[in-house]
Amino acid sequence: MLTSHILKIKPENQQWQFALTTLIYLLDLMQSLLNLKIVQNKILLHTFLFNVINIYHRKGRDINSSIHLFNYEEKMLKFSKLLALFFVVRLSHSQTSKCQNKPAPGQDRGKIIFATGAGTWDDGAQPLSNVNQHSFAKALEHVVADNNNIKFIAYNNVPPSVPSVKTKSNSKGVIILSTAANSAAWIVHTVPGFPTARTPYSWPVAENARGHLLICLTISKSQINAIAASLLLVQPMVHYNDIPETETAAMPYFKKLAEGKVPSLPPFTSRRSIRTEDARSPVAVHIYSKSESSKYEIYKKIIVKVLKKTIKVWSRRDNILKGDCRGSQRHIRLIKSPAAINGHNTNLEADITNWAVSDPGNIFCHIDKPYFKNQTREPAMAVCIDNNEIFARFNEIAAQVEDCPQ
Repeated sequence: MLTSHILKIKPENQQWQFALTTLIYLLDLMQSLLNLKIVQNKILLHTFLFNVINIYHRKGRDINSSIHLFNYEEKMLKFSKLLALFFVVRLSHSQTSKCQNKPAPGQDRGKIIFATGAGTWDDGAQPLSNVNQHSFAKALEHVVADNNNIKFIAYNNVPPSVPSVKTKSNSKGVIILSTAANSAAWIVHTVPGFPTARTPYSWPVAENARGHLLICLTISKSQINAIAASLLLVQPMVHYNDIPETETAAMPYFKKLAEGKVPSLPPFTSRRSIRTEDARSPVAVHIYSKSESSKYEIYKKIIVKVLKKTIKVWSRRDNILKGDCRGSQRHIRLIKSPAAINGHNTNLEADITNWAVSDPGNIFCHIDKPYFKNQTREPAMAVCIDNNEIFARFNEIAAQVEDCPQ
């Protein structure tokens, strides 16, 4: 049962709180009642670990000649086309055993979908390591450089320059906002140790050998609290936050996220929706999340259940979870590896992304956990984009699926 409702109990009715909480808990976790365990994590003291981050100053530049992402002299964070996906793939020239033992040189530019031309994958114009020309570097330019009008919160289960962090979260991203306009952006990605806040842009070149997914959504600031509510359940490792409280005073979930609060009461699953900031054609984005106290398997018990459709999944697999073709619909079909992204080959040995497309179409989802059985005991989140053209680009990769288990 997915829910985003908040139960508020008046002081005079607090004697009923335990009974009501228990009822909601049983409803939310009915299928897992026999194995139920409530886990409450200790709050991580993130601030202490990161108070020595060096601050560098660098004059900002626009995202490119036609899209001004952080033009603070005009209107902050105003994408004219609002949505870009960056899909970085490992490029192998063949699938011989030699290449499997020693991977061919990685693809350093990647494939890109722009909202201005989502009908095709574009080749990256410059290497990801090029701070001056690559679009993703431009999107992050005021994360890595100082700007008085731009503040952000960054989270990563492998935070920059901090070794051996223990966390069950696998979420990575940045929420950016302007203090001078009603503009914000949410960047979701899969790159460990990246980016380093207020430090000159440095793409980890070693990651070129692996497949990555980077998504950038332009939103209004009013959408941030819904994002924070979803993130709160997955307990992300927040390693940097300079967003002033004056900007988030009306965002209770963001306050809890920034403080490292851990939800200990149900609901343990959440369904939220946001829209990109585009008056002509906003893109609907649905966020599904679960805490570790929910024993649901996010692919089958949450995504398939909510979409009411079969999904085709690209993800590393364990030897426990298989494709699921039981029943007449709402299956899980596993995409065959290797696969091709507009001429670039990729495979599950090198690609660390986890994503799915619905069947029938329209929905593309990025999931922060692989298709492993153990994610039933861990927090997880899916960011699902409802867009025909973006769906079509990923559905091309999903053309071949494995046979149903016998």
